[in-house]
Amino acid sequence: MKLIRFGEPGQEKPGIIINNKRFDVSAFVNDYNETFFAGDGLSRLNTLIDDGVSLSEVSASTRLGPPMARPSKIVCIGLNYRDHAIEVGAPIPSEPVIFIKSTTALSGPNDNIIIPKGSVKTDWEAELAVVIGRRTGYADEANVPAHIAGYVLHNDVSERAFMFERNGTWDKGKGCDTFAPMGPFIATPDEMPPINNLNVWLKVNGKQMQNGNTRDMIFGVNYLISYISQFMTLLPGDVVSTGTPAGVGFGLRPQVFLQPGDVVELGIDGLGSQRQVVKAYSR
Repeated sequence: MKLIRFGEPGQEKPGIIINNKRFDVSAFVNDYNETFFAGDGLSRLNTLIDDGVSLSEVSASTRLGPPMARPSKIVCIGLNYRDHAIEVGAPIPSEPVIFIKSTTALSGPNDNIIIPKGSVKTDWEAELAVVIGRRTGYADEANVPAHIAGYVLHNDVSERAFMFERNGTWDKGKGCDTFAPMGPFIATPDEMPPINNLNVWLKVNGKQMQNGNTRDMIFGVNYLISYISQFMTLLPGDVVSTGTPAGVGFGLRPQVFLQPGDVVELGIDGLGSQRQVVKAYSR
């Protein structure tokens, strides 16, 4: 299945994509949230679809929001592609680098990216993200697939000056509003090509910036989820973002950062694409 949420910000309803058409399932599902995933919602929804329940079609012009309700946390992995670590001058990690992205950064796949107040180094990062399907603590790597609800495209937008030139952790440069565009949909595992061989790409103003593949990740998806679960419990609906390949603005020489009016486009095999227009902060 491919799960979507549609409607104006803060008023999104759950939906589903069938044969490239969007349908409203809000009569049967409250939202794609912790309760839905924890309560075997995917199986129940799949049964409804198989039974041929009547659904209202949603216009293709309707805004898509993030395909999950606000999760309890967005856990991200830094420097998980060897070429990306090299381009930013960082050592190759011996174990995963973990940081948390604010859930208030969550936005729709085609919503504007807002450059934060005081920002001078807003950057892009196309990433494969995983949506957790059941409570996950101290998970064995072999058992991780049973804990995955699906996969989603994520632009891990980052403010490099906030990350590296201000005291503290990376989090202050990762959690700004609009810095976590997700979607356009959550694809359940049966919808996906092999996860360890997905093309990951990103363009700015039509110019190719990132062109990687998940086979180049240092730590694979199942290992990452098992590893994270040794330090924190992942709840149904939580998101784990698995890192970005080379080609970020911070790694270019000279460095390049997003400016108002720029257009960012990105995609991953099996997960569709996003398009964001960059806007300056204003009140």
